[in-house]
Amino acid sequence: MTSATRFSVILILPLTIVVVAFFLLPMAELFARSFVSRNGGITYAEILATPRYLSSLGATLIVAALTTVITLALSTLVGLLLARSRFPGRSLLLAVLTFPLAFPGVVVGFLVILLAGRQGLIGEVTRLATGEKLVFAYSMTGLLVGYLYFSIPRVLLTIVAAAEKLDPALEEAARSLGAGPWRVLSDIILPALRPAMLASGALAFATAMGAFGTAFTLATNIDVLPMVIYTEFTLNANIAMAAALSIVLGLITWLALAIARQASGASVAAAG
Repeated sequence: MTSATRFSVILILPLTIVVVAFFLLPMAELFARSFVSRNGGITYAEILATPRYLSSLGATLIVAALTTVITLALSTLVGLLLARSRFPGRSLLLAVLTFPLAFPGVVVGFLVILLAGRQGLIGEVTRLATGEKLVFAYSMTGLLVGYLYFSIPRVLLTIVAAAEKLDPALEEAARSLGAGPWRVLSDIILPALRPAMLASGALAFATAMGAFGTAFTLATNIDVLPMVIYTEFTLNANIAMAAALSIVLGLITWLALAIARQASGASVAAAG
């Protein structure tokens, strides 16, 4: 064995150990436990036949999709503003907008309760204005707000970085040919930002699909898939069903990331 080969083995060996110990073995065990339920049936068939599992999956997909769409819309608008404008307090505003990155999901859920809980700010304001409290922290609406809270900073940073790299000469050329602001936005800016939007949107979707801390904090009227997996594993000791639901959640998230990666690559190739 040559010195170059030995050096390559030394470099690859730690990676191999980490991949096998922390990824392949746990995934293989999870997959093996996911087929036969404690009742002797097929867990995946039980998922399709149980309304609670299907409804929680549907609710998870809906809130993740809404989180992605709203996050992309807001982050793109704000990101373009921050990338194109220089004004006093810009750095402070960007720092404030990205500050939620420092918070775990439990803290985000607590913030939503302070905002829209039974003793929250919105409830007190609406009580003074209408005589009735508006409380939505413990519902899917509250969960959506929480997901937006930690999704927007992640997407915003990506959009700002991509927008700052756009070639202004392309926009100037379009304007010189008579294109208006909306035409420049739809034909020049958004296509150039598409790879960044796809990549960051996929991460926002994947994060919302699997986020647990915020849902756990707000879990009064919330039945999303991470909460169902937690309940099946800890309260019902239904390890097989928890494993099967975890596999379903992982496959959906992986598929979304794969599609976004493929579409992002195609967008880059088309742009080039």
